This record gives sequence, C-alpha cells and structure tokens, in this order.
Amino acid sequence: MSYKPATFLPYSRQNIDDDDKQAVWDALGDDFLTTGPKVEEFEQALCEATGSQYAVACGNGSLALHLAVLTLDFQPGDAAIVPSLTFLATANAVRYCGADVIFGDVDPETGLMGVEDFEKALNEAQKKNLKVKAVLPVHLGGQCADVKAIHEIADAQNIAVIADGAHCLGAECYGENVGALPYTLMTTYSFHPVKTIATGEGGAIATNDKKLADKMRLLRSHAMEKRPNVGPWAYDMNDLGYNYRISDIQCALGLSQLKKVDDFIERRRELAGLYDSLLEPMAPEILTPKRAEYSNSAWHLYAPRFDFEALGITRAQLMEQLKERGIGTQVHYIPVHTQPYYKKLYGEIVLPGAEQYYSQILSLPLYPALSDDDVHYVVQTLKGILGK
Repeated sequence: MSYKPATFLPYSRQNIDDDDKQAVWDALGDDFLTTGPKVEEFEQALCEATGSQYAVACGNGSLALHLAVLTLDFQPGDAAIVPSLTFLATANAVRYCGADVIFGDVDPETGLMGVEDFEKALNEAQKKNLKVKAVLPVHLGGQCADVKAIHEIADAQNIAVIADGAHCLGAECYGENVGALPYTLMTTYSFHPVKTIATGEGGAIATNDKKLADKMRLLRSHAMEKRPNVGPWAYDMNDLGYNYRISDIQCALGLSQLKKVDDFIERRRELAGLYDSLLEPMAPEILTPKRAEYSNSAWHLYAPRFDFEALGITRAQLMEQLKERGIGTQVHYIPVHTQPYYKKLYGEIVLPGAEQYYSQILSLPLYPALSDDDVHYVVQTLKGILGK
C-alpha cells in the first residue's frame, strides 16, 4: 500500500472544529469564566443526550465517580464491588469514601463484568463480613455491561448500581440510551479529549433521582447552602464538600461538541466495522472485539485480542514497531487488583478473566477524524510486521 498518513495516528484524540473554537472564544467574552449559566445549559443538553432527567457536571470523570459514591454515605465495614478491568478511578472513588473494594472478575472475551462475576464478588464480601452498598459495573470501550441482570440481584439486596459510563456516551443498551436505563441509580461520564466529546477535562453524573442530583451539586461546591433570609452573602456548610466545579469555558466547548455527538458516534461505528472486515481474515491470531448482543457500542475504543505467543512477538515489541511507523496504540487496562496499593491492602487476588483479557488486548487508532485510508494503513502495517 502506497498510502501513508501525513501525521502520527494516536490511539485516540479530540475532534475540534472552528465552531468549537468560536464557542470557547465567545465564552471568554462573557461575564462568567468559572461556574456560570453555561454549566446549567450544558447539564440540560446532557439530559437530552443521555435520556436522564438530571445531569450534574463536574471537573472530570474521576470526580464524577467520587461525587456519585459520596451520596451513599459509606460507613466502616461497607464495601462496593468494582470490576478489576477498569481505570484506577473506579476503585479509587470507593476508597476515597473510606469503604472497601471487592474486585470482580470479567468476561475474558469482552472485558465486561457479568452477573456471575458479580455473584462471586458478593460471596467474597460475605466471607469478609463486609456490607456491600454499591456495585460499579463498567461500560468498557463503549460497550455496556449487563446492568439489567446485575440490577435484578443488586435490587433484592438493597445494593445501588452506579455505572461507570466514561466510555459510553451515546451507547445503547437493550435498545435504550444508556443514561435512560432504569437499572442504574446513576451513570457517570467523562469528557476527556479521547472520549466521545471533549471539554478539555470534564465529567458528569446522570440520574433520575432529584435528591441525589441536588446533593451532588452541593458537594461539588464545598456543600455551601445559601441563607437568603440572612443576606445575599450568607451560607451554611452542613457537610464536607469539595471544589469539583466545571467552568463555563469547558461547558461552552461541551455544548458545541454535543451538537455533533451523533455524527461522532456514527463515524466511530463505521470505522469499527471497517476494522472488523479487514482484521477478520487474521483470526484466530487476531480476534475482533466481541459484541454483547444487548449492547450497541459507542466505540470509544477498538481493542482486538492478540495471541502474541502464536504471532511470535511481544505486545511491547508490536507497540514499538507500530510507533516507528507512525501508529499509536494503548492498553486498556492493567487490572486494578494487581496494582501495588491494592495488593498491599488486600493481598494477592486471582481473577483469571481480567488477567486473560488484559494479556491479549491492544487498542488501535479510533477517532472521528480517522480516514478509511488510515485504517487500511494500520491493518496493512500490522500485516507487514506480523508477516501476514
């Protein structure tokens, strides 16, 4: 193939157009740069985009997880179940609240925590005499966990289901928008530059529970409650809050990006389909991502599974050789239960599904501005390196 991209192809990147730049420029001329009217406007737009009744925007996706978990008022002896195949923030949010993490395993083919994995984690919590108050299924790569099946068990035991949806803005599950599902108490989102839309840094929590939304809005701004009967300056702090606010500048960008979110997702799905067709002949050494039948992925990531031993190359070697040819890749994720902090806290834990999935995956370039020729170049370069 004679085609070669003019620039390096990262595994993902933001898609910023002139209208996005104009939106930010206009916001810089407004009265508010930090928290102002654009925040509420962005939250309303998020409700439309997610199908939820309420949305609470904040500084980033990790803060969104923390705010969501904070609403559960964890006490000593409480715990939350978190799939090990996720970014650090999912588990860390639980620890920030003083609760214990019970790590759940995942399907070795999809990386998603299933209902059997949830049940095994519940049994582990029972052995440790821990009260499970929440489960945080992760919608990995844009594909949804089976939250309906998880909810059926969780609801019977008064366990809150908080979905980590950092990857899934615009995804569908059981034919519905992920944010509109009745099986989750809250769904958190991230607007980091590599996500479906970008606000620079940013996050949000979608929920249909007004009391939870109101509580999170308080907590994101030092838990300050105004006292207009005393005066316009007066406020009370009845709880320990945080400065987790998002700025009007970020929300102006987010509003502009949301207008294009359907186009972004449509293009991601087209690119994923093209990758599938080009990579399928390379099976079984390279397996295209397995779809969950109940989910229509938003394709935040495109992560095939590689049999590196059969291919005669290590993952690090393949990544380096692709990088030399202008192609960026990434690994999503190192199982959190293997991190030194958690090993020191909980000892050695064996989760074969997470460990197998992690050992095989590699995320290839995927973002709306990627061209069909770029995808052909990635696959042809893979074939050349691997002798296919």
